[in-house]
Amino acid sequence: MENRFVVAFSTAPDAQTAKSIARHLVENRLAACCNIVPGIQSVYAWEGRICEDEEWLLIIKTHRRCLTRLIREIEKIHPYDVPELVALDIDSGSPNYLNWMGNYV
Repeated sequence: MENRFVVAFSTAPDAQTAKSIARHLVENRLAACCNIVPGIQSVYAWEGRICEDEEWLLIIKTHRRCLTRLIREIEKIHPYDVPELVALDIDSGSPNYLNWMGNYV
């Protein structure tokens, strides 16, 4: 199967922000689906310190051609100075699900 799709990950500081970002991405056809995982614990380096925070994880499914615009949109609407956004190729999956994604985004 042609590798056309990616799953991207981002985090948000709270449930409301995560839901707002997810809705924005789906409404604007930048993502076919976003899952929100509440209450993850993040440990990260920021401005010379080690920080620990509770965050909400967004799992974003989209087409590769949407990725550049998706990154720009998240950077525009996200409250963090440097929002996390990393993406991994989807090598395989349910043909029906991948077709549905391709028809939406």
